[in-house]
Amino acid sequence: MGKIVGHHISGKEWLGSSARSQDIFDPGTGKISGKVLLGDASAVDLAVNSSLAAFEDWGFAPISKRARIMFAYRELLDKNITDVARIISSEHGKTIADAIGEVRRGIEVVEFACGIGQLQKAQYSEGVSRNVDTFSMRQPLGVVAGITPFNFPAMVPMWMFPVAIATGNAFVLKPSERDPSAAIFLAELFYEAGLPEGVLNVVQGDKEVVDAILDHKNIKAVSFVGSTPIASYIYERAASKKKRVQALGGAKNHMVVLPDADLDAAADAVVSAAFGSAGERCMAISVLVIVGDDVADELNSLIISRVESLRVGYGSDETTDMGPLISLEHKHKVVSFIDSAENEGAKILVDGRLHDCMSSNGFYLGPTLIDKVSTEMAVYKNEIFGPVLSVVRAHDSSEALQIVNSNPFANGAAIFTRSGVAARRFQSLVNAGMVGINVPIPVPVSYYSFGGSKDSLFGDTHIHGEEGVKFYTRGKVVTQRWADELIAGVDFGFPQN
Repeated sequence: MGKIVGHHISGKEWLGSSARSQDIFDPGTGKISGKVLLGDASAVDLAVNSSLAAFEDWGFAPISKRARIMFAYRELLDKNITDVARIISSEHGKTIADAIGEVRRGIEVVEFACGIGQLQKAQYSEGVSRNVDTFSMRQPLGVVAGITPFNFPAMVPMWMFPVAIATGNAFVLKPSERDPSAAIFLAELFYEAGLPEGVLNVVQGDKEVVDAILDHKNIKAVSFVGSTPIASYIYERAASKKKRVQALGGAKNHMVVLPDADLDAAADAVVSAAFGSAGERCMAISVLVIVGDDVADELNSLIISRVESLRVGYGSDETTDMGPLISLEHKHKVVSFIDSAENEGAKILVDGRLHDCMSSNGFYLGPTLIDKVSTEMAVYKNEIFGPVLSVVRAHDSSEALQIVNSNPFANGAAIFTRSGVAARRFQSLVNAGMVGINVPIPVPVSYYSFGGSKDSLFGDTHIHGEEGVKFYTRGKVVTQRWADELIAGVDFGFPQN
């Protein structure tokens, strides 16, 4: 039967009361490796009540105590990083090296949260009027929740709960039901680090659990990362319940290559950015905008030479460069986009449908390079979330910028050039939340914030960094007077200094 993955409530495993479950697959073999128990509204209620009880103490715990636990958690994560990576690889399919990289990026946010004493400092103004001082405070919201995607089962949760918990909140996490085990292990390590009972709870589930989270009156804020349609749904439903929401949606990240660019460096960068983690990254480069036909022909040749040497295989195999997709259903969806591009007249230079890996029982698809893609094709318009790189040709840099800015997604964009003038113009005019200059995947370091714009973001704040601290805290301003003698008498005039 394989493993059974349940929930994690009040610091220990809980199998729940719902009879519903879902199979967990090993994407590398296509075989069922276990089951995840799916929760319901009662499971969410149990988790929230546990978090509410924990918040009564944790919300007022000394900053030094919170920081010490975060430091201990960081050490345990580093000590167990390979074990976390193996769990991720077994359920997601990505390579061990890729999984370790994911966990390291999550640890960076834990390290950021270790400095909560500095991050949660506010302001103080003495003598704004005679014997009057004014100061600000940032206080935790209470119980907050995170709904996270399958593609980063450790990193994305760690973009959320360390900052929320360090600022004094209690957290309810709903990980993807496709790869649920990493979240449980992360919670167990946090409790081993000394986290008080109930501060972090994990509820497994599908839409039923999501809706229960969005509707629960005692959840004050919701963080989400996933596709644009679901992000929009999350935002509208949670906001209608008067919750704070940060909902990060889909992406169609463009990489512009100008004629003066180092084409070898650009080829190396785009192959890594397009096909790493089988393209199942919200910051993967899925569109290559090349200025000039001669440049496009040369760069395509350089990409082909690199792609042909990529090894597609089982994630735990150290010789593997690219693992499988998350599910058979998703594999068929990605293949359908390649089919549509071919039918609409694009030129397939490297066809992942013909790769040797397709004969395996796992959910494999080879890397695919498609040239002469137009912005009207389905392969361009949709977020594919697979190892498919589309090449769009542009006549000049202005047209290339217009192509990027006309796309409804605006998560990330990159430019490769030797021209500082061209790069500066691009960074100023491109409509994207994260911009790379000779960097293909411009994911910010932890003390900056992650997020896009347009259809890639619903809500006003990005994840982690200073915006994350502000999202999980409520501002308060206090004005106080301490004088030898308080001024008596009624004054109906407008308060003045």
